[in-house]
Amino acid sequence: MGGDNAPTVEVAGAVAACREFGIPVTLVGDQSRLEQELTAHNCQGLDIDIFHASEVIGMHDSASDAVRKKKNSSVRLAFDLVKDGKACAAVSAGNSGATMAAGMFVLKRISGIERPAIAQVFPTQKGQTLVLDVGGNVDCKPLHLAQFAIMGEVYARYAMGIANPSVGLLSNGEEDSKGNELTRETNAILRNTSINYAGYVEGRDIFRGTVEVVVCDGFVGNVVLKSAEGLAEAAGHMLKQEILKSWVSKLGYLFVRGAFGRFKKIVDYAEYGGAPLLGINGVGMICHGGSNVKAIKNAVRFAHEYARSGVTEHVAEKISENRAVSIQRDNLKSQAAA
Repeated sequence: MGGDNAPTVEVAGAVAACREFGIPVTLVGDQSRLEQELTAHNCQGLDIDIFHASEVIGMHDSASDAVRKKKNSSVRLAFDLVKDGKACAAVSAGNSGATMAAGMFVLKRISGIERPAIAQVFPTQKGQTLVLDVGGNVDCKPLHLAQFAIMGEVYARYAMGIANPSVGLLSNGEEDSKGNELTRETNAILRNTSINYAGYVEGRDIFRGTVEVVVCDGFVGNVVLKSAEGLAEAAGHMLKQEILKSWVSKLGYLFVRGAFGRFKKIVDYAEYGGAPLLGINGVGMICHGGSNVKAIKNAVRFAHEYARSGVTEHVAEKISENRAVSIQRDNLKSQAAA
């Protein structure tokens, strides 16, 4: 029931995912509205159910308060279905803070994880790079970033199919002397983990595909995400304006429009669906509020693949395996107790 064009886009995307990929879907929200939306689609033979939710968490609601007080909201009930084993994943294009809070409140965190993180796949010159956190945690400690690195490495390995993903820590230079106190302390921790850690990377390295996983705090990550979205939109607009300036450019476009079409598909956020919420004891997928039908369809597909990948179990194993991170966590708890 969330998102800029809910529930029309969500229903259409869910129907498309069910039809194209054979994924069973439960629509959670106002039953009468959802039934009305479904009449616009040919759903014969499709495995689509409706689970009624009498409440909706708005974009301006306090995330944590809304999840606790609005127990019958669509976001809360979607995660309840996952907890009860009636769904393998929850997908939402609504209030991202509430979606994250619901995932933590209902499914809890994976043992050993201090904070979940929102991850996002970026297209690169070499394929794809996973960036996290892109908005879940604006204030982080070294332990949090170290755990993000482990979660990102596991997700890239088991959900994205990358055999030995390399992990980089986003900084303002590649030398160990660069960065701030947060990145320098995190850098020291990550060098003592079992992941394939490549050290510091810079912003440009994300799109070069220098590493498969880039770690940063949610403040920096969200700026990176929004900047990339704005750049893709601006570049497309400026390119179109240049093509329209002369008949020669228009003629030339006819010969390369296939390449432009393929490029547009590569940078289209809808191709990547949503952003996985890593660190909760289950599967949650957060979608852009302005998601179109294709984005919702792909979010459902990626959530289904995520659920089948066993990432949650592998994250718990990897956290336990990396003693350096555990020691840092215990030290923080001891300092807090003192």
